[in-house]
Amino acid sequence: MIFWAALALLALWGGTALWVHYRTPGLVLLLLAGVGVAALRLMALPAWPALAALTLALLLWFFLWLRPRLDRDWAPDVSRIVTGEAQGDLVTLHDIRTFHWTSETEAEPAWRSDSYDLSQITGADLFTSVWGNPKIAHLLLSFAFADGRRLVFSVEIRRERGEVFSSIGGFFRQFELALIAAPEEDILRLRTNLRGEEVRRYPLTLSPAQLRKIFLSYLALGNRLAGQARFYNTLTANCTTIVWQLVRVGAPEFGWHRSVLLSGLLPDWLHRVGLIEDPAKRGHGVRITPLAQSAPEGADYSQVIRPN
Repeated sequence: MIFWAALALLALWGGTALWVHYRTPGLVLLLLAGVGVAALRLMALPAWPALAALTLALLLWFFLWLRPRLDRDWAPDVSRIVTGEAQGDLVTLHDIRTFHWTSETEAEPAWRSDSYDLSQITGADLFTSVWGNPKIAHLLLSFAFADGRRLVFSVEIRRERGEVFSSIGGFFRQFELALIAAPEEDILRLRTNLRGEEVRRYPLTLSPAQLRKIFLSYLALGNRLAGQARFYNTLTANCTTIVWQLVRVGAPEFGWHRSVLLSGLLPDWLHRVGLIEDPAKRGHGVRITPLAQSAPEGADYSQVIRPN
């Protein structure tokens, strides 16, 4: 009984992994190997060594053969990862994305470099973007500066050209991680006006000194990802877990909570521990999608989504 359970579990895990990466040929290969192992068992021949060998082969393929890379044919919007250098409070960032989106998938591409004085940070907003289950959200952090500029950081899957997101694939090393820095009229407008996602804004109570630490942590993350690729993982290495880690840089007292796994619940937890402003909203945030969609063409996006 234990043998058949072990074979079934291996077939489920290995079959899914091979389907994600190789589709039908991968499944056919595993099926043939599994039938061979099962036949040995049915004929009362040594089947455990064969099962162990098949398990070892799959594990070696998954953990040693599948490696994150920097040189794939990336989708245009994640083709570059933000990098930069800091000299005291002055940070210069490279490859800031400034796309003008004309549809959910098409945009006029543009990238630029810019400098930011971290002593001029005046605040930050956490944004959640929901497209289905309200307990699952994409998280973005927008920094505000005294000169009126705002810059958003977003940890995203680094898709190849033509590739689409799959939460299942995220468990099986299908995607690398990317860190994107962009103005709000690029990265938020894409979600509110073109994708029609439910986007909410949560002003944070973190001090400028705490936000400076988080900004520098984003900078360090971008430099690491640009120099050494890392796999996205739906459970352990996604936008929520990384945002949580970075927020803890500025607020070490913020401990682990189940919302790290259910990203849509994170704002409520941040509110409970005092990191989100306006207790009257009970951590529910301000819905910005209707505001953004009703704004006239050419309006200042950042002002439109902050009417008060």
